[in-house]
Amino acid sequence: MGEGRRGGTDRWRTAGRTVVRVLTVWAVSTVTLLALAGLLPDFQLQSADGDSLTRTALTAASAAGAFGLLTALVWPLVVRALLLVPALVLGLLVFFLNGSLLLVALWLIPDGRGAADPETAVVVAAVMSAVASATSTALAVRDDEAYRRRLYRLTGRTRPRDPRTVPAPPPGTVFLQLDGVGHEVLRAAVADGLMPTVAGWLDAGHRLTPWRTDWSSQTGASQLGILHGTNEDVPAFRWYEKDTGRLMVSNRPASAVELQRRAVRRTGDGGLLTLDGASRGNLFSGGADQVALVLTVAARRGRRNRSRVGYFAYFSDPANAVRTAGSFVNEVGREVVQSVRARLRRETPRIRRGGTYPFVRAFATVIERDVVVAAVMGDMLAGRTAVYADLVAYDEVAHHSGPRGHDTDQVLRRLDRAVGLIARVAEHAPRPYRIVLLSDHGQSPGETFEGAYGLTLKDLVRAGCGLPVSRRVGRTRSGAEARDAARDALRSALHRPVETGEETERELPARLSEPVVLASGNLGLVSFPDVPHRMTKEEIDRRHPALLRTLAQHPGIGFLLVASAEHGAVVLAADGVEVPVAELADDGPLAVFGRGAADAVRRTNGFPHVADVMVNSMYDPATGTVHAFEEQIGSHGGLGGEQGHPFLLSPPELSPPVAEGEELVGAERVHRVLRRWLREGDGPQVPVDAAAGAPEISPSGSEAESVLPVEGRVLPDKNR
Repeated sequence: MGEGRRGGTDRWRTAGRTVVRVLTVWAVSTVTLLALAGLLPDFQLQSADGDSLTRTALTAASAAGAFGLLTALVWPLVVRALLLVPALVLGLLVFFLNGSLLLVALWLIPDGRGAADPETAVVVAAVMSAVASATSTALAVRDDEAYRRRLYRLTGRTRPRDPRTVPAPPPGTVFLQLDGVGHEVLRAAVADGLMPTVAGWLDAGHRLTPWRTDWSSQTGASQLGILHGTNEDVPAFRWYEKDTGRLMVSNRPASAVELQRRAVRRTGDGGLLTLDGASRGNLFSGGADQVALVLTVAARRGRRNRSRVGYFAYFSDPANAVRTAGSFVNEVGREVVQSVRARLRRETPRIRRGGTYPFVRAFATVIERDVVVAAVMGDMLAGRTAVYADLVAYDEVAHHSGPRGHDTDQVLRRLDRAVGLIARVAEHAPRPYRIVLLSDHGQSPGETFEGAYGLTLKDLVRAGCGLPVSRRVGRTRSGAEARDAARDALRSALHRPVETGEETERELPARLSEPVVLASGNLGLVSFPDVPHRMTKEEIDRRHPALLRTLAQHPGIGFLLVASAEHGAVVLAADGVEVPVAELADDGPLAVFGRGAADAVRRTNGFPHVADVMVNSMYDPATGTVHAFEEQIGSHGGLGGEQGHPFLLSPPELSPPVAEGEELVGAERVHRVLRRWLREGDGPQVPVDAAAGAPEISPSGSEAESVLPVEGRVLPDKNR
């Protein structure tokens, strides 16, 4: 009986607090409307003849109440109707739709006392949404129970379990991928005080474990291996497949779908997240049923395409759009200022950062971050067993600003805040969570190949093949040297005197097919599409006598991998070095690239779609620099430096990733470690022999319909 009375009292107390919060938000919104009406000449809350202060206040209260109801009832339906609109367009439409709701609210006021121009309505609605959200959040933070209810309401979920009546479920696991953050970059950021959340975890006993990527040190290869257990036959970020005539690019939806399909077929199961999992912001689904911003799902069209559901979830709260838009504009301005400052200071290395890049950067560092972080918080509050999310902000900025410096320091600070926010929300989840931080690769600095030598890899290949190159290349020192080297090598190979060599060169372009030259960071790939098989060194020498020598002798190139009729495959380097792949060792021509380089090259050599010529740039161990074959001063994709050394940060309750003294090598090995950790949580597991029940590439199921705001959130700290 006493417990019944206490339960009734608690319900009345909760209802009373809810009423107080609603009335407070309504009052603050009313005051905001009055203030805006006084500041904006095109916004009015009075009749043409004027009204008393009391009448004006009642008009403002009516408008605020109507706008609040419309936002709560109509807004989610409108945004869902626009779900197929591209994300950036949806973000802009949010403001106009919000303004339209305000105009409707003003129209509902009797006697025409409320009026505003459409442009003014957009501004007023944005301010109103921001103020109402901030007020509601501030009130909820003062009450832990109210805050928990708000979190669950925003995610559309049921109330949390009662620990007195419902047994605690086994712990869930959240894997947060900090894209491109290398092991040494993380250590330096912690030491410099840029990442206090991570520093606190390390102090609490978390394990920081470096791991080594495969030769292809990029997200496509690493994430496919981590999520699906295999990255076999992924030689680079982009490559040409002779048997299909297809150009594969890891971050294109069609290519990502094909890569995931091949991985599922090869392993016989759907991936790390097949049972009760969620995939957020990734290239691949990992077999998860709950997906948002996943590239393999973005390739689908029609009603089952849920790739933009994450955007709906985020923008279903108009305050999120206001908050994110402000951060987006701020980030665009920050990039412009940083780019101008780099030019004025004549910083080197430096690349062009104009055009659409400021907006691309803002999308990666603001919109995608906010949507992904909010989706992860919703997953935890929904109690999902396994979540894998990718935060790409650092990788995007480091490509253009370099892996270390003021620009990336700011990004690391914001990433740490996002990680801290996720950790704090975990306190309100219906089950305990273990949060694992990891990265898919690092980044190596260095001037671009073109910036250092005045020509691109494609120019160098064409020169080595005796094909025409641009006049700009011919005028550069390196370009002239490449042409001279190609000419000398060609004459030597043909055993022709100097007088007749020029005539022979003029005949070559008319007879030969042009090569396909692709760049993946500091890894280059050269393929001859008219030859159906992988060409051998002997075939290439007969067809292009100068090519391999021109490439191997160039100071910007570290080594080549090419098939050989005599040795199976060989590595070529400067000074005529030629070593069969079967005999490669860490102390051979690849010694400068560090331990494991020989094994990485040997593994890639066995891929069916390895290029005719694989080209790795030089690497200077004294400076840690490489030369990207594309426009990046922070790059990854090949061997050399920090790009091949990401990290794994795990809580102490999980078993060590590897035995003491053992090295963690390869994304496939990381997958096995993560799967073992899921088993340790006693959660549902993907059976290893689940070939017969492998799930479809494109998942089905419902998606969380609302999420939490990211910026400006203050969570209660129980230990404060």
